[in-house]
Amino acid sequence: MTSVDVRAVSRAFGDAVALDDVTFAVAQGDLVVLLGPSGCGKSTMLRLIAGLDEPTAGAILIDGRDVRGLAGAARGVAMVFQSYALFPHLSVADNITFGLSVRGVAKEERARRLGDVAALLGLEPLLKRKPAQLSGGQQQRVALGRALIAHAPVCLLDEPLSNLDAQLRQELRREIRALQQRLGITMIYVTHDQTEAMSMADRVILMRQGRIEQNGRPADLYQRPATLFAARFIGGAQMNFLDLDDGPNGAAVIAGTAGPALFAGSGQGRVLGLRPEDIALDASGSRGHFHAPVTAVEYLGAEALVTCMIGERPLVARTRGDQVPGLGATVSLAWENSAAHVFDAATGDRLAPEPIVEPLSPPHRALSNRGIS
Repeated sequence: MTSVDVRAVSRAFGDAVALDDVTFAVAQGDLVVLLGPSGCGKSTMLRLIAGLDEPTAGAILIDGRDVRGLAGAARGVAMVFQSYALFPHLSVADNITFGLSVRGVAKEERARRLGDVAALLGLEPLLKRKPAQLSGGQQQRVALGRALIAHAPVCLLDEPLSNLDAQLRQELRREIRALQQRLGITMIYVTHDQTEAMSMADRVILMRQGRIEQNGRPADLYQRPATLFAARFIGGAQMNFLDLDDGPNGAAVIAGTAGPALFAGSGQGRVLGLRPEDIALDASGSRGHFHAPVTAVEYLGAEALVTCMIGERPLVARTRGDQVPGLGATVSLAWENSAAHVFDAATGDRLAPEPIVEPLSPPHRALSNRGIS
């Protein structure tokens, strides 16, 4: 069953178009993340679903009902803002239960839900304090608790973890996901942090300049990015991009090199994308597609990012931290055909060229960091 259905929604502010013909559906009980850089329209979309603004065109349906003109409570949604929006004169407990009190929920039920949410968010010692006595991270947890306690069928979150430290963000990501699955809440979560998106979402909707760039499972966006923009945005370490050119015998090669041939057909106007974790590096320099000098090493402990030069272009490979070659060393680089992503340089669209090169057996297996780091 579809819980939220966004149909051809646009929103303009004068001549500025914030959203342009956006369509997507959120299934009941799913956690969907609207992901993208600042200004892409993701928060505007969330405000339209919440009823804080109305679309210029299109329709939004929640549980099959057109909600145009309805306030948030009538839509059955709860929302967490990036800013805390707490009542300064109320205690933490009263802030969290304020919505339940207004709706006349029984005192015993309010107390039970408050206990559950306070335990989930680590707020038990703070329930009698006022917002001014809390840190920024604690205030954000109170705001999150106020939305979760409502048990609304749809919960909207606008970058709720942005003011928390890294360790608490990681913990709350897991807890929010676990709570969402346990209660069967439909969540739409806005963030610019791809780690949050990839680790929490059932589906990720990547937005750019008011339009949807790609809509799919996290693995889809990582393994088969639909555009150059998606390929750049998704991944712990940024994908390598190498311009291609026409090689001998009608095959494509990396521009500025003599080969080897990568796939059949023209390479001109195309871009090869390779994730650092998909590149196998042989420090002995004996086997691989290319022999390349090491120009930089970023040591990260268990792993390292090694920058090599192919012609005049840098290529970053991710390898084990105990297999790091020295600066200036010549290494060999190899990758499987399935790891290569090819895009049209002009449109940015993904292409599907026919490979002609048999994959080499990598001397050291490329790190399998499928997803995020």
